Amino acid sequence: MTHTPYPPPPEPSTAPEGGTTHPPAPEAPAGPAAPVGPEAPGADAALRATLAGVRAEVGKAVVGQDAAVTGLVIALLCRGHVLLEGVPGVAKTLLVRSLSAALDLGTKRVQFTPDLMPGDVTGSLVYDARTAEFSFREGPVFTNLLLADEINRTPPKTQASLLEAMEERQVSVDGVPRPLPDPFVVVATQNPVEYEGTYPLPEAQLDRFLLKLVLPLPERADEVEVLARHARGFDPRDLHAAGLRPVAGPDALARARAEVARVEIAREVLGYVVDLCRATRESPSLSLGVSPRGATALLATSRAWAWLSGRAFVTPDDVQALVHPTLRHRVQLRAEAELEGVGAESVLDTVLAAVPVPR
Repeated sequence: MTHTPYPPPPEPSTAPEGGTTHPPAPEAPAGPAAPVGPEAPGADAALRATLAGVRAEVGKAVVGQDAAVTGLVIALLCRGHVLLEGVPGVAKTLLVRSLSAALDLGTKRVQFTPDLMPGDVTGSLVYDARTAEFSFREGPVFTNLLLADEINRTPPKTQASLLEAMEERQVSVDGVPRPLPDPFVVVATQNPVEYEGTYPLPEAQLDRFLLKLVLPLPERADEVEVLARHARGFDPRDLHAAGLRPVAGPDALARARAEVARVEIAREVLGYVVDLCRATRESPSLSLGVSPRGATALLATSRAWAWLSGRAFVTPDDVQALVHPTLRHRVQLRAEAELEGVGAESVLDTVLAAVPVPR
């Protein structure tokens, strides 16, 4: 079964209307229930509307990837990192460039190759013959959105150079820590069909990614629209000509993060998050279940989703909607399960069906 990460959040409104509900497990939930109850405490409806408008702005350049755009916005709200997986040509790079343009954020791209060195990413000390001193030259990691293209094509030593930046949001060179800009998000891409000449990411690094978003091939109608835009002269290298304009900025993201931090979550729902993660550790199909870091990630993404949906509290539906994108890369299948065709998605479906939902 193929799962989209989750649908885009409903458009904000002062009087939320009814929406979709989850189908019964083990089917993957389509998304959280329609917003009900009071709005998020102190929430600025215009702020949510602005962030919801990011999807429309990115849609001027990217067709049919609303779920991925929403996932990237959630990552920015949670100050987390994203692993994008998709075959070549599904607009992964264009998606990140368009998002940075819509949010007025700086972005840099690094093509990860087998000969890439850690200093090529983080920066290094350079000797200045005029002053006879060493000065630090910043690497591309000093940006808001770092696109790490084909991250699994570089050796583990270079992959590890990102760990401090991702976890501590700083780079240490010659014993001197240097803070990174805020916000700082790593969006790493990997190709699921090419394994020759790749270095699979270790579990410790995978666990540092807040979300893993799978970009599917577009539907026929979307692919026709892509070709129609190109026929009309669309140039993916010139986003300004495509009409993309900033609709929000770092200040709006900072205010939104403060609102997300106020979203309440009942102790019963906290227990539900823990029970889901503990159930993965007991699954006979998995050799590695979700760590406590994964549980805190699911808590964070569920709160961001609830806020985007206009609610002041997290529901079990919010948790279910984010289980797949938040946990799919944090579990490791047993070899015998892989031979039987079992996948991480089906294991998570089983867990969702088995764990009682709080009422």
